[in-house]
Amino acid sequence: MSTAGKLWGVGLGPGDPELVTVKAANVIGAADVIAFHSARHGRSISRRIAAPYMRPGQLEEHLVYPVTTETTDHPGGYQGAIDEFYEQAAERLAGHLAAGRSVALLAAGDPLFYSSYMHMHRRLADRFDAEIIPGITSVSAASAALGTPLVEGEQVLTVLPGTMPVEELTRRLRTTDAAAIMKLGRTYPDVRRALSDSGRLAGAYYVERASTTQQRVLHAGAVDDAEVPYFAITLVPGPEPTTPLPRLEAEMVAAQRVADAGTTAGVGEVVVVGLGPGAPEWTTDEVRAALTDATDLVGYTTYLNRVPERPGQRRHASDNRVESERAAMALDLAKRGARVAVVSSGDPGVFAMAAAVLEESGDPQWSGVPVRVLPGLTAANAVASRVGAPLGHDYAMISLSDRLKPWEVVAQRLAAVAAADMAIAVYNPASAQRTWQVGAMRDLLLEHRKPDTPVVVGRDVGGPTESVRVVSLGDLDPDEVDMRTLLIIGASTTTARETGAGIRVYTSRRYDRARDAAADGA
Repeated sequence: MSTAGKLWGVGLGPGDPELVTVKAANVIGAADVIAFHSARHGRSISRRIAAPYMRPGQLEEHLVYPVTTETTDHPGGYQGAIDEFYEQAAERLAGHLAAGRSVALLAAGDPLFYSSYMHMHRRLADRFDAEIIPGITSVSAASAALGTPLVEGEQVLTVLPGTMPVEELTRRLRTTDAAAIMKLGRTYPDVRRALSDSGRLAGAYYVERASTTQQRVLHAGAVDDAEVPYFAITLVPGPEPTTPLPRLEAEMVAAQRVADAGTTAGVGEVVVVGLGPGAPEWTTDEVRAALTDATDLVGYTTYLNRVPERPGQRRHASDNRVESERAAMALDLAKRGARVAVVSSGDPGVFAMAAAVLEESGDPQWSGVPVRVLPGLTAANAVASRVGAPLGHDYAMISLSDRLKPWEVVAQRLAAVAAADMAIAVYNPASAQRTWQVGAMRDLLLEHRKPDTPVVVGRDVGGPTESVRVVSLGDLDPDEVDMRTLLIIGASTTTARETGAGIRVYTSRRYDRARDAAADGA
């Protein structure tokens, strides 16, 4: 043991090299070997943080994980592959230690706080002298970025991994004073759901890459799931913030607006707009003016991408399943002085954001925030226009999604409308996770409609991949329907006929005549 080298577990802090402690910097500079982990892409955050303190000529041990989130054909599965990796990595370091070389094993944050160092420590500390240098944790850095206390007095802080089952995460969030949720990345949709189900979403904040030049701070409900890295953290402070959160992006936007205008901030407004279904020419001049005038745009990422970027205007993109959280963010921005445009596709009052914003605005905290709604061309009208006038008489609009209402209600309404002999515009017919409803709808409607009833299948109408077809209800194939499709189911008075310009579909406004014509045809 007297000739063996020493193992140092070196905590580097959350990312800013200036947050490396003096002791950690000294050990890094003096060590014979610098060891660090990375995924297979080879980029090591730990080595980047430590680089200013390393010296030329040091040996480096790059420990590359065989898997991170991908699948593996290892006979022991993911855990077997990782355990084997740790055993092999420990023996590589043991070789240096046995030869008398000191090893500084780098760890982002703190070595014993959700760190890979602990796996090496378990395998080496019983054979070699080992010492741990603590580091600033990502929780502390995120709290500093947020600029508000996490806990005070006798409050309890619970640190939770985002990889927990959503039900357990929800339970723990309900019973703690404050929380820090780590290991986000692809887990963020479940984390957001747990925050919402536990009633903690309104007071939750998201911090990405705390302390680095890439740091971002957002309301937890305003985060785009597709843009969440693993090195992000969600904080739910125990005490209610009593001072402004200076680094929160929403605050920065309002402050910048005041600075640009040279005035004292008052209450702004929320304007809910509809872009139309897809084609730029279907966006009204009224909506274009509101978008130009806005200091902030709030909406689903796909819809915001349709709005041209304007210098100085802030864009707050988020997932398509967080309507109420998106509405609250827009109202909060307006309360602080911003002019906010909430962006929807089609018409904002048809299965879109207008209802969510107006519902949320009923909360007393938004009582002074004005809300306006600007209409847009509906997807139903756009699809109908491509084939004629299938919605020329009474019709209903029904969303086939059962995310916000149970399928039993959807089925009941379909049956009622079908029995009333009305044409039906069907929104949200299917998605990647919801594929069986189209077939169930077809079977239900066939109890009231003839199999040759015309069905208009419009996909991406107004967009670059537009397609519009007319099929019979009996031949409607659910596999050819997705979330970008809108269906129009004809009534008994709906006629489809071939013309020189292609097939044309209309629902007659002369009900008796149309019924008689249909009966004669039968």
